[in-house]
Amino acid sequence: MSLLSINNLNLHYGTDSLPVRAVNGVSFDLNEGEALGIVGESGSGKTSLSLALMRLLPKNVCELSGTIYVNNQNVFDMEESEFRKTIRWKTISMVFQGSMNSLNPVIKVGSQIEEPLLLDKTLAKSTIRNRVSSLLNLVHLPEEIKNRYPHELSGGMKQRIMIAMALVMNPKIIILDEPTSALDVSTQAQMMNIFKDLKWEFGTSFIFITHDIGLASDLSDKIGVMYAGKLIELGKAEDVLDNPSHPYTQKLLSSVPSLHSETKPQFIAGEPPNMANLPHGCGFHPRCEFATQKCLDEEPYRFVIKEEHEAYCWLMEGKQ
Repeated sequence: MSLLSINNLNLHYGTDSLPVRAVNGVSFDLNEGEALGIVGESGSGKTSLSLALMRLLPKNVCELSGTIYVNNQNVFDMEESEFRKTIRWKTISMVFQGSMNSLNPVIKVGSQIEEPLLLDKTLAKSTIRNRVSSLLNLVHLPEEIKNRYPHELSGGMKQRIMIAMALVMNPKIIILDEPTSALDVSTQAQMMNIFKDLKWEFGTSFIFITHDIGLASDLSDKIGVMYAGKLIELGKAEDVLDNPSHPYTQKLLSSVPSLHSETKPQFIAGEPPNMANLPHGCGFHPRCEFATQKCLDEEPYRFVIKEEHEAYCWLMEGKQ
């Protein structure tokens, strides 16, 4: 049984002109202890998808439809107070992009970690202090860090504090929104090792949002490729990486430098689509070298390539 199940999720933002169609018909399941990597260019709808899961949406949402089930509960049917008490941070938590903007600059980081625990009046102060210390140890930070302010920490330290804050309520699912984008390569590797430890030792499930498909492969059991608000390819990591079926996925993989090949990285021609004015038919056809008239006229439906591997591309027609 899935820990998280999303079916036909749509999220559109209202503007003065046309609505911005950030998420369009996204569906996937996430099991306990599983990591799903969601990759794609900036503006493809990845962060909007994560905010919908957390129900942290701006007021200009003009359409929110579909279903999100967490432990067999439809979160869209829940009152905000109930969702806050039972789901947000306790079942699903999130490490936001840009730790420097997520921490309060005038409060010590230890106080920011322990804040949700203080709401539980049954917890002793010693229990809370021990919990904060154990979390700092879990993310490989010394205990004295809790007495520092955010400006006294490096970027990597701040990101680890954000991970500790996401873990404080023992959630089953953690959403990672490009958690390594502002870090150097060595710090990225340290962050990825922390995520893998959490996954293997505690059975934590992850939704890892990134624009780096190579980085996603280091953690993910499944990879979903997002373009124009859609998951245009989804499958087990080895299937997507070894047998990419959608031309966009192929282009993403070919843009990653290889240490074992003399083939030069290739760029993806064109620009991402305007989410307020998406192309008719397949959203990728203006940039696709294999596009046919059918790609311009009709939106592709779901083609199952093999078990747990699917793609939305007319090139797959007749190849299943």
